Amino acid sequence: MVFSSITFIFYFFPIFFICYFLAAKKYKNLLILAGSIFFYSWGAPRFIFVILGTTAIDFYVVRAMSGSASKNLRRLLLGISLSINLGLLFYFKYCNFFVDNVNTLLLHAGVHTLTWTKVALPIGISFFTFETLTYVVDVYRGVHKPLKNFWDYQLYIILFPKLIAGPIIRYHDFADQVYGHTDFETNDNRLRGFYRFFIGLGKKVLIANIVGSYADVIFKIPHNELGTATAWLGALSYTFQIYFDFSGYSDMAIGLGLMMGFRFPENFNNPYTAVSITDFWRKWHITLGSWMRNYLYIPLGGNRVDSKLRLYFNLWIVFLLSGLWHGAAWGFVIWGAYHGLFLVLERLFLGKWLAKIGKAAVLYSFPVVLVGWVFFRMEHFHASVSFLSRMFTWHAENTAWMADREFYIITAIAFFFSFFTLPSFGLRAQQKIFYSEYPLSRHFAMAVVALLLMILSAAYITTSSFNPFIYFRF
Repeated sequence: MVFSSITFIFYFFPIFFICYFLAAKKYKNLLILAGSIFFYSWGAPRFIFVILGTTAIDFYVVRAMSGSASKNLRRLLLGISLSINLGLLFYFKYCNFFVDNVNTLLLHAGVHTLTWTKVALPIGISFFTFETLTYVVDVYRGVHKPLKNFWDYQLYIILFPKLIAGPIIRYHDFADQVYGHTDFETNDNRLRGFYRFFIGLGKKVLIANIVGSYADVIFKIPHNELGTATAWLGALSYTFQIYFDFSGYSDMAIGLGLMMGFRFPENFNNPYTAVSITDFWRKWHITLGSWMRNYLYIPLGGNRVDSKLRLYFNLWIVFLLSGLWHGAAWGFVIWGAYHGLFLVLERLFLGKWLAKIGKAAVLYSFPVVLVGWVFFRMEHFHASVSFLSRMFTWHAENTAWMADREFYIITAIAFFFSFFTLPSFGLRAQQKIFYSEYPLSRHFAMAVVALLLMILSAAYITTSSFNPFIYFRF
């Protein structure tokens, strides 16, 4: 079940929240847990046992680690927990990729290839694995005590708004909310969460799905038939699709959480207005960037290293792994290395130049990001290079694909909402919509907008077969 489905919008959403708001305070967490298990089981009934099983092991291993006075035993238990979680992540997400590459090498060497049954990928495995890792590491570091009982830990890991598409919430940022979220379950937060959910739904369904359908058509055209302008429009369509899809899901998750009193961190902050690739990663998938910084970059030495060469090496390692986190294909690894390259160049000299031109530097960062998305979308290096060659060498247009009025209208809307915070009035509008207190008149206006977005989104979902869930590989 995904948020942008009729089943969720008109069945799960209303039934769950009616039951939740009517439930006594002492039963609310139990209801959330039951709803979360049902939510995940709807689409992946076999894999719910993977989550429940690993969380059971983790809870008792971490509790034993927390209660131990022996440093060696604590390290051993930490290693056991990390091995189990990273081992499962590797098995489910990367075994197929690993075996395919080994078989390619064996084939070139004239050796018999390995026989392998493809492993199915549990939805959202990277998200809940990373949160499991934050739990064990934060407890090991003494940042926060472990949760009181097993069901509280299950709630942290399996909470349905964030389960399959994030945001990735670090344990010490969330631990106290397990017991105290109902204190923030006010009528104002319920309404604001309701508005935020349908704003996210509109971004996903009315923008991302539409531009994504055009991107799908263009990327499927044989590359030798692609005109240069069409190739650029395809890359632009996917650039808007992935942003409005992912940020839309994050908005929906934040909204659902707020309706229950949970305060999730923001995951996007107008990333296409970034004035450098460094700035882009402060604004794009913020919770992943924070996780990588705190649990990978800093342990590697971060900025506190003896040489700039080691600093650049640390950056590259982090972004190579960030690319691999997104998917088991070389295109993702190349995408990570590509961003790592520009981060290093900005540390070397580019950053000083970009700082001098201010907001105009978006004319550098946005095209760099757009080109990078081609590697991400194509997944295979040779296909990416082939597509990029059509973008950067002139080829006349043909009738393989022609843009229509809908394409231009939705692309213009996507462009506007991607960049409307560049001027100060856009930032003020965003502040009022998402972060300021609401007078009664604004509640009325937002309720009308939310209901309109719900109706339009539901109409699109029921009349279109294109409603992809692009995070299944994560």
